Amino acid sequence: MKKQMVLLASMAAGLLAALLTRSYISAKEDELAAVRDRFLREYGEMEALCFVKDVGSGNVIALEDLTVCKTYRKGNEGSVLTAENRHEIAGRRTIGFHRAGEPLRWSDIDGGDPRRGGLAADIKPHLRAVSISVNGPASVSGMVRPGDNVDVIGTFDFPDDEGKLKRGDPVTCTILQKVLVLGTGSETAKTRSAGAGGTRERGYSTVTLAVTPREAEMLAFAEHIKGRLVLALRNRNDTETEEELPTVDFSRIRGQIEALNRERNPTDRRKGARKGP
Repeated sequence: MKKQMVLLASMAAGLLAALLTRSYISAKEDELAAVRDRFLREYGEMEALCFVKDVGSGNVIALEDLTVCKTYRKGNEGSVLTAENRHEIAGRRTIGFHRAGEPLRWSDIDGGDPRRGGLAADIKPHLRAVSISVNGPASVSGMVRPGDNVDVIGTFDFPDDEGKLKRGDPVTCTILQKVLVLGTGSETAKTRSAGAGGTRERGYSTVTLAVTPREAEMLAFAEHIKGRLVLALRNRNDTETEEELPTVDFSRIRGQIEALNRERNPTDRRKGARKGP
């Protein structure tokens, strides 16, 4: 009898705990639903165009690649593409890598919105367009084009502890990685698509990049101190970035050159061996 009472008490305690847990979860679900309702009332909801699967940069858009997804109206209305734009972007190319279900904007489409002139409409929200000076070699012999992705590498004469520039002892470092090129000279993706025969501007001396405000300050300062900026062209679908890239000076090149060559040619086990006569 005593064992039965203990068993019944345990079952009652377990049932009470389950009821309390369920009540707690239900209360939290009600709180989350209330927060969601307040958020929707403030930001609203709308339908936008998105891809049904991940799509790389430079891909030609087909109608079957597109579907409709939900997003917030506030801050997106008039900016994201909707179902009415489906046929306008079919046959055009993407800019940048896009994940399935992410709302599309005109700034994601090569050539941007044909109804809007200028570059401003093609800049993604929260980014800025900044132009930097380049010559032929700095722009990969002029082969960098609007819509490409580049890394920005700078070489500078850094000051010593007393604030004096150490002329003749430059340091090179990667400033930015995976930066979208908006324009080369006066050519943009929009002007290129509108141009007769797809003619390209040659011999440009500036490249316009899409950067954050903080990155824009870095580039402006680098230009001000007469640093030399070089662009490293990336595959458009290469979304990886390197971490903790070191600065490079003469001593580092001298100390790392053999290791770099071994890393670049891991299957080449020849160690300077030469064939005899």
